[in-house]
Amino acid sequence: MEQECYLHPLKVFFGAIMFFILFLAATPLALLGFLLWAPLQACRRPFSYHREPPPSLERETNQGFEMAGKAAFGFATANLCLLPDSLARFNNLGHTQHRAIAIGQRIVHGVNRPHIRIFVDSPSSCGTVSPSNSFLPRSNSSIYGATERQGQPPADEDSDERQVPIRKFSSQVLSTPCDDTEEPSTQPPVPLINTNQNSNQRGRASHRRAPRALLSHGLGQRDDVPWEVSPLFPANVDILCLEEVFDKRAAQKLIDVLKPLFGHILYDVGVYACQPPCCCSSFKFFNSGLFLASRFPVLEAQYHCFPNSRGEDALAAKGLLSAKMLIGQNKKKRKVVGFFNCTHLHAPEGEGEIRCEQLNMVTKWIDDFQAANRQSDEDVVFDVLCGDFNFDNCSPDDSLEQKHSLFEDYIDPCRAGPGQEKPWVIGTLLEQPTLYEEEVITPENLQRTLEREVMRKHFISPPVAVPDCPLVYPEPGQPWVGRRIDYVLYRESTIAKHCRTVCVPMSLPFSSSQSSSSPSPPLPTISLNGVKRYFVTPQIN
Repeated sequence: MEQECYLHPLKVFFGAIMFFILFLAATPLALLGFLLWAPLQACRRPFSYHREPPPSLERETNQGFEMAGKAAFGFATANLCLLPDSLARFNNLGHTQHRAIAIGQRIVHGVNRPHIRIFVDSPSSCGTVSPSNSFLPRSNSSIYGATERQGQPPADEDSDERQVPIRKFSSQVLSTPCDDTEEPSTQPPVPLINTNQNSNQRGRASHRRAPRALLSHGLGQRDDVPWEVSPLFPANVDILCLEEVFDKRAAQKLIDVLKPLFGHILYDVGVYACQPPCCCSSFKFFNSGLFLASRFPVLEAQYHCFPNSRGEDALAAKGLLSAKMLIGQNKKKRKVVGFFNCTHLHAPEGEGEIRCEQLNMVTKWIDDFQAANRQSDEDVVFDVLCGDFNFDNCSPDDSLEQKHSLFEDYIDPCRAGPGQEKPWVIGTLLEQPTLYEEEVITPENLQRTLEREVMRKHFISPPVAVPDCPLVYPEPGQPWVGRRIDYVLYRESTIAKHCRTVCVPMSLPFSSSQSSSSPSPPLPTISLNGVKRYFVTPQIN
């Protein structure tokens, strides 16, 4: 052991000399390659599209959707911080390639786990809806835009699934296509608590306890919202939006793992080097980091780069990715499509004016994209905007963004109003100095910590105060929420008239790092500004 200690400085010394020699030898070739690479970026398409081939023509035409007349759609967003390894280590995140594989495997494991179903009693003409089940088959989800028939479960079916009625809640969202010949009923449906297929409590539905929820200080019962924190990635996700997937090799490893489930993937989204004026503000060394994985085929896609980025954010081509997906056909043989938008806004605190300008651009670009690509013979069943907005709904310093008109157009299911969250919400931004403490070092420990409001205050980032103004948070009688900067929003004004909104449960899945030297990374992980976050996944069914 003593001998190894003496040899270590020699290894470092001669290793540094060898590295310096190789660096000098490779620099001329690297410079020549850079001079050839930079001009070619002006001709590059701003994204790459991976598509798994459909196994049969029947699957490709999405048979079955028109038979059911209803569907459920699940969405998720996460910030992964998959930077090149040398830069990732500044955020205490080495092994970028290994983390990409591990993250993809955790997503696949979560999506493939046993289904949890929710049955909704509705007096409308739509019949019973099963919101937590997408019409895409999970057993062979590499199918190109696949759908399958799904009917109502028989009343006397001997199944492990049970239906437990609860009162209506308003904090979750669902967009469901109904009968094409009738307008939706104005009477709201009564949602039912989801139960596992393997439950052994059959016959006692009326006495079933609610799932493990955040019950500290009565939060779990506020607004009658059944919600819980889970260390598992949500099942039944149809479209996945990831941020900060900057490394191309890591993106390819994610594709290799996810493509059996998500057959349509947009990656390497963004521009590089210098771009025409009014497109991007400065030389771009990184793409946007956006990564979109979908079970549905992508009909159209468009990317826009924010021209007003500053500081370190200007090194990456952050912007908006808009996509139009083909869902299938309805009973009238009309195409059923959906619009999905993902973005990553300006990061530094105290620069709300820049983020407001970017929100203005996002609104305009989405409207322009839909106006150019929406056809008269199509029915739109969802219009979603999600991503890392880098501002919250509780900080006085983010008041400009909180009042933006975007929230008049898109609905945030976690938001009660400008500067006010719903009482069951939990922040999604964790404090960097506490990332490796025992209370949050494992998924189970982090789950227990987030379930207790007293503990959450020590690990979730608090609101940002306006300079020279004292911060009073929370207000009397309100729970402590913390900063929620990751959003999944939806819009109802653009979907087909014969679609209606139904409420379904919302979950807060997360994962925690194991240790500073652990080869298994967290999901998602530390972001560019050095803060770790988990993700929020409301379902729109």
